Amino acid sequence: MAKAKARHILVDSEAKCEELKQQIENGSDFGAVAAEHSQCPSGRQGGALGEFGPGQMVPEFDKVVFSGELNQVHGPVKTQFGYHLLEITSRTD
Repeated sequence: MAKAKARHILVDSEAKCEELKQQIENGSDFGAVAAEHSQCPSGRQGGALGEFGPGQMVPEFDKVVFSGELNQVHGPVKTQFGYHLLEITSRTD
């Protein structure tokens, strides 16, 4: 079964998500941005979500995490929780 490790940043608006994505693309550290801005408790660990398989996260996450490029910032991804930036750090098929 496929497994992935990812980290994310959760915010309440698409505009904030885009702003943070720009900061990261301009050289800010993903983990530091997550610690400062993420509304998810995982922000304290730099946004790390640990390892998970398909179906363990919301469908919008699965779609990105199990098909997107590794070590790239994806998003904004809208879920019922808000807007996310996602970074897939590893994946096995």
